[in-house]
Amino acid sequence: RLAVLQDALGAAIREHAPERAVVERVFVARNARSALVLGQARGAILAALGAARLPVDELSAREIKQAATGSGAADKKQVQAMVARLLALPRVPAQDAADALAAALCRAHMGRMAELSLPTRSRRRRVRSLRNGLPGGGLRGSP
Repeated sequence: RLAVLQDALGAAIREHAPERAVVERVFVARNARSALVLGQARGAILAALGAARLPVDELSAREIKQAATGSGAADKKQVQAMVARLLALPRVPAQDAADALAAALCRAHMGRMAELSLPTRSRRRRVRSLRNGLPGGGLRGSP
């Protein structure tokens, strides 16, 4: 199955000649067997992308949902509906197709800024900086 996956992706790359690829960043799974299977499939995909010398961007599910729907906590149906609306599709795509299209939209929205590899401010850092007393991250009592 992994060879079929790798070969099919290789064929799609040759047919469509993409300039880059986007994959969803790994998440922690509760089920060890599911995590293992997902990791193996991901490895086959990354091998095919590497063999094609495609640059690969990894995005979290939250980033993808945020770009597509405006909420990082959106459910699958919301992602499907917004992808159909944003791309003016005649019908709502299947969940897997909508996820893939949402990832592509997210990367497209990032544009050239993503290529600069600039660090982004995480929400955690922002909360921590507010706890320190100043919105910019300064320490309490500093000028």
